[in-house]
Amino acid sequence: MKKLFLLATAFVFGFAAMAQQKIEDVIKVDMDMYNFGKVKQGTPVTTYFTITNISDKPIVIESAQASCGCTTPEWSKEPIAPNSTTKIKVGYNAAAPGTFTKPVTIKLAGVDATKVVNITGEVVTAQSTDATTATTVKQEAPKAEVKTEAAPVKTKTKTKTSKKSSSK
Repeated sequence: MKKLFLLATAFVFGFAAMAQQKIEDVIKVDMDMYNFGKVKQGTPVTTYFTITNISDKPIVIESAQASCGCTTPEWSKEPIAPNSTTKIKVGYNAAAPGTFTKPVTIKLAGVDATKVVNITGEVVTAQSTDATTATTVKQEAPKAEVKTEAAPVKTKTKTKTSKKSSSK
C-alpha cells in the first residue's frame, strides 16, 4: 500500500512539474518597457504592448494588473490562437508631477508564471511645459527674413511757381 501511495504521489508531482510552463515558452512581448518621455501634467497618455502566442495551443490573458489606479491596462478576453497576436492597451493619467515607472503584470490562464512590462516617463507641470515649449520654439524659430526695399527714387517734378502778373 505504501508503494502504491508513493507511486501515486510521484506521478501527481511529476505531472504538476510538467504542467508548469515558463511564460517565455508561451508568449513573446514586443517590448518590456515603454518610455513616454516628458508628459504634460493632466494629459493622459496611452501605449500598446503586442503579445504574440508562440505556443501550439490557444491562450487567454487572464489578467493584466497595474500597480496603482493611475495606470489602466485593457486587453481582449478572447483566446489568442497559436502564432497570432493581440495588444494590451496601457494608459497613464499623468496626474502627479515627477518621474514614474509603473509595472503591469500579465497573467495567462493555466500558466503560473507572469510577465511584467513597464511604462515610464516624467510628468511635468503645464507651466514648465509651456516654458520649455516657448524656449524650444524660440531656439528653433527660423530667422526672420529681412526685406530691403529700394530707397525711394527722387524725381524732379516741376512745380508751378506763381508769377505775379501785373496788369497795369
